[in-house]
Amino acid sequence: MHALDLMSADLDTLIEREWLAVNKIGGFACSTVPGLNTRKYHGLLVAAMTPPVRRMVLLSRVEETVVCDGWTFPLACNEYPGTIHPRGDQSLRAFNADPFPRWAYQGDGWTIEKSLRLLTGENTVVLSYTLLGGDKTVAMEMRPLLALRGMHELTYQWNGKLAAVERSPGHHHVPATTRTPEVFFAHDGVFEADDHWYLNTIYRCEQARGYAGLEDLWNPGTIRWSLKPGQTIHFVCSADPIDLTRALAKADEQLTEAMLPSPPAKSFGEPMDSLLRAADQFVLSVPGEKAGQTDYVAAHYPWSPPSPRHSLIGFGGLFLVPGKFAAARGFLLAMCDRMVDGVLPSCLSEHGGPADYNGADVSLWFVNAVHQYLRYTHDEQTLGDRLFDACMQVISAYRHGTSLGIAADHDGLISTHAAGTATTWMDAQVQDWVVTPRAGKPVEINALWYNAVRIAADLAERAGHADKTEELNELAQSIQSAFNRRFWNADAGCLFDVIDEHGRDSSIRPNQLLAIALPYAVLSVDRFEYVLERVRASLLTPVGVRTLSPDDRGYHGHYAGNIISRDRAYHQGSVFPWLLGAYVSAYLRVNGRGEGARDEARQMLQACIAHIQGNGLGQLCELFDGDKPHRPGGAIAAATSVAEVLRAYAEDVLDIQPPAAPQVDSTVNADAAKMA
Repeated sequence: MHALDLMSADLDTLIEREWLAVNKIGGFACSTVPGLNTRKYHGLLVAAMTPPVRRMVLLSRVEETVVCDGWTFPLACNEYPGTIHPRGDQSLRAFNADPFPRWAYQGDGWTIEKSLRLLTGENTVVLSYTLLGGDKTVAMEMRPLLALRGMHELTYQWNGKLAAVERSPGHHHVPATTRTPEVFFAHDGVFEADDHWYLNTIYRCEQARGYAGLEDLWNPGTIRWSLKPGQTIHFVCSADPIDLTRALAKADEQLTEAMLPSPPAKSFGEPMDSLLRAADQFVLSVPGEKAGQTDYVAAHYPWSPPSPRHSLIGFGGLFLVPGKFAAARGFLLAMCDRMVDGVLPSCLSEHGGPADYNGADVSLWFVNAVHQYLRYTHDEQTLGDRLFDACMQVISAYRHGTSLGIAADHDGLISTHAAGTATTWMDAQVQDWVVTPRAGKPVEINALWYNAVRIAADLAERAGHADKTEELNELAQSIQSAFNRRFWNADAGCLFDVIDEHGRDSSIRPNQLLAIALPYAVLSVDRFEYVLERVRASLLTPVGVRTLSPDDRGYHGHYAGNIISRDRAYHQGSVFPWLLGAYVSAYLRVNGRGEGARDEARQMLQACIAHIQGNGLGQLCELFDGDKPHRPGGAIAAATSVAEVLRAYAEDVLDIQPPAAPQVDSTVNADAAKMA
C-alpha cells in the first residue's frame, strides 16, 4: 500500500508526489518522493515549538553520498537556478509511505534502504540507513541542511555566529541566536565540523504560487560512516537534547504499533484501513488547559493552523468512526470553553495570538457534532454537565443576534453579514476583497440552523424541558416553512444559494446539499430528487463536488497561478472532496439504503480512495481542479476531505451504525470521573 515502483518514472512526475509524516503535536515531515523540496513548507523536521503551533522548519533536508569502490553515488536531490543537483533520483528504485516513508536506492554492488520516523509527541526525527545488498563495506557521508526559521518564512545567508557544539560523543547542539532557534542532532558516525551555506535552493511551487522561492540553508559539517552489509546507521535531529538509544527504541516501538490496523479496519479491511490511517494524522494529542481536553485538530498539511470549523465538519470521521470517543468528548468540552456569546472560532492562530471568530457556521456545526457524539456514545453525563447548556447558548445567540451580523428574522431564517469578512466556509479573501460574497441568508447556514434547532429540541426533551421542547419545535416549523418558500428556485429545480432583501443568488453551488444530507433535513422531501439531480448534472465529479457550475460565467476550472488567481478559483469551480460526504448521504436519502444504492455510493467514493492509496501516498488533498483531468491542488492533506470520505464510506457504504443501546466507551467514563 502506498508503494511506488520508480524505475520508469521521470523526475517531474516524482516531484509531484508528496509524502507526509506527523508527530501528533502539530509537527510534521513532508517532501516529494525524491526528496527535492518544492515548497518552503517541505522539511524533514518541521517542529511545533509551542504545540500545536509556532511551526518551524529546523531540518530542511540532508545530502547523503554513498562511496563504493572509489565511485560516488548521491542519494539527495535539489534544485538550483538552471540545474538539478545532486541527482539522487537516478539511484532511487522504490518508495513506500506506509507505515512511514521508506526509500530504496541502488548502485553497482550496493542497495540501501532509507527510512524516516517522527517520534510521537516529540519534535524529533529519526533517519536510518541499512545496507541491504552487496558483499562489501561502503562509505557514506551526510550533510544536514538546516533552515532554522518559521515555516512561512525563508532563510538567507547572514553573518551571525552559527556553530555545532559537541555535548557528548555523537551528540551536538546548535545554540539559539537572536534570529534562529536551537537545534540538536545525534548520530552513530563521525562528525567533522566544517560549516558553510548552501545558496539559492529553489522552491518551484512557491514561485508558481507567486511567492518568493529562493532560500539559503546552513550546513554545520559532515557525518561519515563505514557501512557493512546488513548494518543500520542512524541520524537524529530534534528541538530538544537527544538520548540516541532512547530515540531509536521509541522509533522501533512506534513501528510495531503502526503495523497494527485500527479496530474498525479489522472487520472491514481495505480501503477502511487506508482511510483510518489518513484520518489519524489530523487528531493531535496536545494537552489542553484542562485535563482530558484538547481543541487541536490539524486542518491542512503542510501550512494551516488548527481550525475548529474543519474539525467540526469532519467530526464524525475524525473522532467517531475511528472510535476515539474520549478525544471527541475532550474536543467538544474545549469548544465549550472557546465559545464567546454563542460563537466559536473558525481558525486558531499559528503564532499563538487570538483566534479568528469570523465563521457564522461554526457554532451550528458544533451542535451537529454534539448530536453525532451522543448517537455514538449515549454520554448523558457530559450532555447534562456541559453540552446541553452550550447548545442552548448557540440557539439563543443566533435567535437574538450576535457578532458577524448573525440574526434571525421574523420567520426564523438566519442572516449573516460582516463588512469585509467572508463568514461562510467559502471564505477566500484577498485583503478586503471577498472573492465569493455570500452576505445575507446563505442556504447552508439556514440548513444548519434548522438542523441545530431540531437537535436542541431533542436535547431539551431528553433533559425534561417540555416547554423549551415545544418552543423549539415551533421555531423549527417556522424555519422549515420559510426556507422552502423562499429558497426554492422553481426555474432551476434547485435551491438559491443566498437570499437577501436585494434579491436571490441563483448560482448552482453545492451548499444546498446540506438541506438534504444533515440529520434533520430542512428541504421538503418531494424536492430532494430535483436538487440531487441538479447537483449531479452540474457539479459532481469523480473526485468531489464543484463549488460552482461550469455554466456560470464566474466559473474558474483551474486552481493555479498567484494568490489572486488561486483565490479566484478556490470556491468558484474547484472540486472539494469533503462535499462527497454530503452528496453520498443525500443520495441514499433519495434512493434508499439497499445494496444497489450503497454500491453506487461506493463508486462515488472510489476515486478519492484510489488517490489515497496511490498518488496521494496515504492522504487526500484539499481540492482538485474543476476541469478535467481534475489535477490535485491546495494542501496535500485535508482533514475534511479524509474525514467526510471516511464517514460516508463507513456509515453509508458499509452501513456501520452506532449502537442503539447506551454503550459509553470506558475511557469516556474514566475521563468523566477524573473531571468530576
